[in-house]
Amino acid sequence: MEKLGSIIFRKRKWVLVLSAAAILIFSLFALKLPTVLSGNGFEYNGEYNQTRKLLEKEFNYPRSSIILFFEKDKSISKEDFDEFIQDTLNRLKLLDSAKNISSPFEREGMIKDKYAYGILTFDKKAEDLEKEIADLKRSLKNKHGLKVTLTGEPIIVQDLNTASQEDLARAEGIGLPIALLVLILAFGGLVAAAIPIIIGVVSILVTMGTIYFFSYHMDLTIFILNIVPMIGLALSIDFALLFINRYKEELLSTSIQEAIEMTIKTAGRSIIFSGLCVFIGLSGLWLIKIDIFQNVALGGMLVVLISAISALTFLPALLALIGENIHKFSLFRKTSQENSLWYRFAKLVMNHPIIMSALALAILLGGLVPVGQMVLVIPGTDSLPENYPSRLALETFQEHFIAKEKRDEKKVTIILKTDGPVLNRSNFKNISTIIHDLERDKLVNSVNSPFSASGLREDEQLYQFLLHGDQTLTAPITKSFIRDNKMLVEVYLNTGDHDMRARQWVKEWPREKLGVHAYIGGPIKFEQEIFDEIYDQVPHGLLLIVLSTLIILMAAFRSILIPLKAILMNVLSLGCTFGIVVWIFQLGHLGMKPVNIALIFPVFVFTLVFGLSMDYEVFLISRIQEFYLKTGDNTLATISGLTFTSKIITSAAAIMIVVTGAFAFTGVMPVKQLGIGIAIAIFIDATIVRMVLVPALMKLLGDWNWWFFGYNFKPRHTRKKRPA
Repeated sequence: MEKLGSIIFRKRKWVLVLSAAAILIFSLFALKLPTVLSGNGFEYNGEYNQTRKLLEKEFNYPRSSIILFFEKDKSISKEDFDEFIQDTLNRLKLLDSAKNISSPFEREGMIKDKYAYGILTFDKKAEDLEKEIADLKRSLKNKHGLKVTLTGEPIIVQDLNTASQEDLARAEGIGLPIALLVLILAFGGLVAAAIPIIIGVVSILVTMGTIYFFSYHMDLTIFILNIVPMIGLALSIDFALLFINRYKEELLSTSIQEAIEMTIKTAGRSIIFSGLCVFIGLSGLWLIKIDIFQNVALGGMLVVLISAISALTFLPALLALIGENIHKFSLFRKTSQENSLWYRFAKLVMNHPIIMSALALAILLGGLVPVGQMVLVIPGTDSLPENYPSRLALETFQEHFIAKEKRDEKKVTIILKTDGPVLNRSNFKNISTIIHDLERDKLVNSVNSPFSASGLREDEQLYQFLLHGDQTLTAPITKSFIRDNKMLVEVYLNTGDHDMRARQWVKEWPREKLGVHAYIGGPIKFEQEIFDEIYDQVPHGLLLIVLSTLIILMAAFRSILIPLKAILMNVLSLGCTFGIVVWIFQLGHLGMKPVNIALIFPVFVFTLVFGLSMDYEVFLISRIQEFYLKTGDNTLATISGLTFTSKIITSAAAIMIVVTGAFAFTGVMPVKQLGIGIAIAIFIDATIVRMVLVPALMKLLGDWNWWFFGYNFKPRHTRKKRPA
């Protein structure tokens, strides 16, 4: 590390020139990133997708559809409303962008009082309709008292993209100025405070530019726009804060070159270990084969890597160029460590370790109570801000055109495939038995099949009707339900929203019955596959994160107890965070409207914060270890380490809380929950855990903190006896 410091100091101008060139190039691609993002990221290659493709190929289901929702004021006549609808449809037909346009006049029930709707179907996926949607929006014209709105999945997907970009700008507008203020308070000067912001922005731009190239090989979700800045800004500012603080400290007694070399040797080492912890924490998400998790893993790992590289190359080169000018425009006078508030607080904690530990544990355990009530859901339309026209139109459409009992039902689409034609007597008998079994199932409310469509209940009667009945009567039924050796059956379950019984039903319903193969699809199947993939892979991800972190911290500190304590306290503080978030969002406190927790929340917060909070552990314990190796006195080392790092840890945490907490003011609900959750987790970790619980336990465990497989790393001149 010293050699690296020496090289960077000597080649500082070249490092800055190359860095500037890289920043410029990647910034150009970063600006193009939003154009290649699409979807909410919940894509999984399972049976649901297989069934959907069969429906598109065999039963002519569209790949995507848009709802054309019409509204009128009470003062507008029915004739004027009908004319407005027809004029709109005529203009859309001229575009020739939709595969099919269903008019509200085609069938009964599509016009009710002051509302009406039509359906536009497309042969493209929802996220690929950007041009078509733009053309449609240009063609729509509202009149006084008459309005038409596009809604449905493709519009919701596009609006989520727009809302995410607006949220990012809003969060940065709130977070960056406050972060700069915190940095000024931390460093006491404008020059030193501005540098971490520069490093943060640079790291984000380079990361986003790098991610752009991955769009050629994988689908990228819109949440990357929120996750990368959230992680990157907080983490790179943390790294810069630690590095600059140590550089200023070293500069008091050494030359600029020596200060750079020593800072890279000490703070640089801490950055490498803390970066590794965050990197490995995020890598656990890669095991979950769902787009949004792999996207966050990719973006998170890249921004960690680039932030660490920037902190170890671009930042020291910049500091080497600035030199003593780092102290310019100082606003506050530096106080001695012995007279600081942090020194007095450290002494207080160390003098009363049992009381402090008990208080901290009581708070953390109390926060765990609401966790058992957590209800996880896949983000949907309600992820959008309430004022978006597409969300308002969809909610109004569901309220007026879908019966309440139907809204509460869960639709399951089943394709039954036989060996030979469906209308073979033996095959038809087998399928009929399956349909009747479904109708008798306690969780099934209704079954849409040739039986329900024809009104016939007897197997033989329906069989003869389909074979020999009037074609004008049988054709609509066979067109809707039968294709050679396949029959479509729609099952409506009577379970409520997010009911585990529905997911269990589609998972356990037999795939092979009486020689008939079943393909199962529908929203419930999609939900079940997503939940199962997460539940199946999360234990492997957690094992990877915990074991890797344990090994890294053991290598960093030559200790067994310190890594174990760090992991246990992280788990405890995260559990407390989950409980508080449930209390705020799901139970509807602090002015929040009750809303269930996004499925991504616990997974993302655990993997992100588990790694991010290790920053503080590494910063604190590294300094304690330095003093311990000099003095051999665990108590003195802990007090000194806490005194020297408390201000930095508090400032770093404050910045991370501001940067992530700023997303509380955003409109996309999963992002709002993530922002608030990460901010709460960091606050708990940097205060209750790192400032109170860690030093109190360090005091109670004494020299056993530094025990490492029978060896105690204490200076030889102070070592009296090796622990047994």
